[in-house]
Formats: sequence, C-alpha cells, structure tokens
Amino acid sequence: MASNYDRTGDSIGVNDISRISAGSIIKGEITSPNDIRIDGTFEGKIVSQAKVVVGEKAVIKGDIICSNCDFWGRINGNFFVKDTLSLKDTCVVDGDLHIRRLQVDLDATFNGNCKMIDEDTFNQLTTGERPAMYDVPEIEEEDDTYKVGTSTSPFSVNSGNEIPEA
Repeated sequence: MASNYDRTGDSIGVNDISRISAGSIIKGEITSPNDIRIDGTFEGKIVSQAKVVVGEKAVIKGDIICSNCDFWGRINGNFFVKDTLSLKDTCVVDGDLHIRRLQVDLDATFNGNCKMIDEDTFNQLTTGERPAMYDVPEIEEEDDTYKVGTSTSPFSVNSGNEIPEA
C-alpha cells in the first residue's frame, strides 16, 4: 500500500470541485485552484483558477474572479472572467462585467457595465494594478462664466425689445 498518492496524472475528479450546497450560508473569501459550485448563499470574494458554476437558487454578495463561469443565480457584485461568462436565463446580475467573452440567454437580467478585456488586463485587474483602459482622462477646466448682454454666451439677453433671428 502506497503512503503517498500522486495525483499529477489524474484528471479533475468529483472531489476536486469545491461545493457550497443549497441552504448553506457562508461569509468570507474562497480561493481555489479547482472548480467551484455554489448553490447556497455566499457573501465575500470567490477566486478560482478554473470554472465557477452558480446554481439557480444561489445568492452571491461580492465579486467572482475566475477563468470561466456559468451563472444561473443572483449576484450583487462584479465579475472578472479570464475567458467566458455565460449568463443563463434565470440569472439576475447587479454589477459590472470585466470579461473576454460573454454569452447571454434571452431571459437573463443584467444591470451594470460591461468591459471586454484581454488576458493581460485580467491579470492586472486581479493583481490590484489599474490598466490604462480604466483611467479617466483629466479635463481642462475652462472659464465657464457668461456675461449677460454680450455675444459670448448662447444664453445672452438683448438689451432692446428685438427678437434675434435664428
């Protein structure tokens, strides 16, 4: 009988999937190199180097960072998906999507912003760096004061009873 079991040659088995069952309520942060399946309630951050599957009855309050995601549940948070996010017909998403590919079923609900990103941008976002595409350019302030009765303002009032021509 071998005392150490080497799984380097194995494919992902049923025990390599982290699961939060229906009825479970968990708060905190999950980090996993393997797939994650959520059917319960989770509040916090979910990080997977593989796939995240969220069932119809699941409720998430927080961000999901993963390679791929199939989403049927409800979330109030953001997605950071390295490859493909599939929003299924029963899902309700209130948050922003930062993804490479997006698949949306007809009855899926999504309220938020969507930015298509590449792998480098995903890596920057998930390591805390801020990619240039998310920088807001500075706007030079102009003198926005207008004087009544001059032609410098589009809202100027003529001093006489004349009606200006359009």
